[in-house]
Amino acid sequence: MTRFRPCIDLHAGQVKQIVGGTLDSATSELRTNFVSPHPPAYFAKLYRDNDLSGAHVIMLGPGNKEAALESLKAWPGGLQVGGGITDANAREWVEAGAEKVIITSYLFPNVYIYVFSFLIYHLRPVLVYDSPIDPIFLTQSHTESIKALEPYCSEFLIHAADNEGLQKGIDEKLVQRLSEWCSIPVTYAGGGRNLEDLETVKRLSGGKVDLTIGSALDCFGGKGVTLQECVEWNRRQ
Repeated sequence: MTRFRPCIDLHAGQVKQIVGGTLDSATSELRTNFVSPHPPAYFAKLYRDNDLSGAHVIMLGPGNKEAALESLKAWPGGLQVGGGITDANAREWVEAGAEKVIITSYLFPNVYIYVFSFLIYHLRPVLVYDSPIDPIFLTQSHTESIKALEPYCSEFLIHAADNEGLQKGIDEKLVQRLSEWCSIPVTYAGGGRNLEDLETVKRLSGGKVDLTIGSALDCFGGKGVTLQECVEWNRRQ
């Protein structure tokens, strides 16, 4: 059944909400919706106390390792972690308390996929696909690519990067397709604004896709929905 899943996005050691499409731009062009006065552990404890399992910690660039470790220490075994995860450090993050490791650009080009997945299969990897473009999807159809990856992943985390931080609504077509393509758990992130979007994801996916809401949350300075409303929505499912 569809659930709300929260996040802790780390940039330069701080919890931030960033407009996804500007992340790879020059520093002067980076658009930030919110910079939290609270440390990462504050959000980890907040999610823990509200039983928001499946929350993910994403390290956006360098200088975030200590902040991520702080989050894991606050909720051992309760958070997924991603950003710069490789075969050399995946085990380290699990031993530090990550529930799962999130694998992103290290897997591309796809020559690395099966080798790396073999090495960390027992570490419960999660694969992130930053839509709409990613190298692996240039050589195969979406369905074939997902089916090839599923045996090596416990779930998928799909970032609609061009929607992130804009609070203009989810990519409804992508959400519907994900429910058709994926047979393992999948979370969609990008453009979520309110409880209506949660209901839309639930309807379009038949309850197969979860939704991450970031910038619209009150705890991230947003006005679209409160964290407590999302917690209560989860409890009703």
